[in-house]
Amino acid sequence: MKQFIQFKKQRELGEMLSDVFTFLRNEFKLFFSLILKITLPYLVFFFIVFGFLGYTFGDFTELLTNGGNSPFEGEEMSALIIIVSILVLSIAGIMVYALAYSTTLHYIKSYTENNGAVNADVVKTEVKDTFWSFIGLSILKGMALGIGLMLCVIPGIYLIVPMSIVFCIMIFEKKSVMDAFSDSFKFVKDEWWMTFLVIFVVSLIIGVIGGVLSLPTTIYTYIKMGVFSGEIDPGANPLSYFKDPIYIFLNLLSYAFKFFLNFVTIIVTIFLYFNINEKKNFTGTFEKIDSLGNTE
Repeated sequence: MKQFIQFKKQRELGEMLSDVFTFLRNEFKLFFSLILKITLPYLVFFFIVFGFLGYTFGDFTELLTNGGNSPFEGEEMSALIIIVSILVLSIAGIMVYALAYSTTLHYIKSYTENNGAVNADVVKTEVKDTFWSFIGLSILKGMALGIGLMLCVIPGIYLIVPMSIVFCIMIFEKKSVMDAFSDSFKFVKDEWWMTFLVIFVVSLIIGVIGGVLSLPTTIYTYIKMGVFSGEIDPGANPLSYFKDPIYIFLNLLSYAFKFFLNFVTIIVTIFLYFNINEKKNFTGTFEKIDSLGNTE
């Protein structure tokens, strides 16, 4: 029997991290199979565009530095291809992010409503039904954080906390995009520092692990540039490794691992939502009392 993780309860940071890995271990097969079924076409497209962009950027830098050959005619055409690729990559990234986040939230919603028995068909239907809401809220969230960070950084740091749980409010409380956005500020009003501390610590941990995952790419780049051997060619283009197939493969592999690592952060924010909700509304406590009263 798999251990059922009660999301609707108060937790400290250590218990959150422990329960995240317990949940992922218990639900690994069904959870990630659903994630891949829903996001795989967009994820593959994202990685193809990412690899193409890296190769094109390498060609472009060679063209600028020493007049190297490029599959596109002239610097202007290469620059246009890069700009279009960045735009397409951004759109694909938003879609993958929204679908991955949506699948996680609807999975946990089904998990909590059915005491651990997830209905995969319902999850896929709900992800499809809320797709455009997630896209809209993702764009709104990104704009809010971008504008906040441009306004002397501090407003952006403040917005990180309400924006971290805005998707949870939309799904678990069945709110519209605008209602979820506005309610997120009231929701974290008395819990901002605690929530910020958890997000900061978890982001630091994930950042360190992400850095370790990037080490093979970094080491290969240094080898390619001749840093370790001391044979650096001063006339060589320092950005030519962008078009190296091995570099592109290692970079894609690193981002693939980071994509799955990102689910730890997503699930922690869900625990944060339920933690604050329990402090404010005692939802899980009342449900437990009701279930005891209904037990014969």
